[in-house]
Amino acid sequence: MVSPLASAAAFLLLLVLSVAELVAAWHALRKRRWVKTGISALFGMTLLALAALAGTIGIATRGYRTVREEERAATIKTELLRGQRFRATIILPGGRLAMYDLTGDAFAVEGYIVKWHPFVSNLGVHPAYEIDRIVGRYNSPTDERTKPHAVYSLARPKWFTMFDVVKHVPLLAPLVDAEYASASGAVTARPATFDVFVTPTGFLIRLGAP
Repeated sequence: MVSPLASAAAFLLLLVLSVAELVAAWHALRKRRWVKTGISALFGMTLLALAALAGTIGIATRGYRTVREEERAATIKTELLRGQRFRATIILPGGRLAMYDLTGDAFAVEGYIVKWHPFVSNLGVHPAYEIDRIVGRYNSPTDERTKPHAVYSLARPKWFTMFDVVKHVPLLAPLVDAEYASASGAVTARPATFDVFVTPTGFLIRLGAP
């Protein structure tokens, strides 16, 4: 994945170049050099659009982590409470810790996975992911429809996600594919540990060591 630092550097470079071209277009206009004005203005606006795109991608991928093969994305420890309630302790990469009380018989981890076109991947840009939320699930469809639900965000706050960008910017369609994926684990009567893994194609959950 393109790092936030690389995105910021690309944004600043493209912005500076676009401003330089637009200034050159203004000077050419004052001298009535119409061809020069048109070329510089067009080039400057193109660079400005690319700068905006680089900045947008940098903001949208804040909090995303690179995934090359199968990697552990989180560890979740569950403890059964009274009724169909349980406590989930989530350990995320970097040691970030969260603890929530959920309702149901199982939990699901949901998140975004961004995959790039092979042409982009060949430039060293790898798929990336972000775990978005954890939710409680019921085994019974009737319970799922009628009983209380609990859902908690695990993502870092941002104005918009890469999923939103790909959806609303057709220019990126040939280069990137973003999808929403999920994986679920069943709560056991005893305290249990689950390992959440991520691959370039989705999430999976395995029962880990206690």
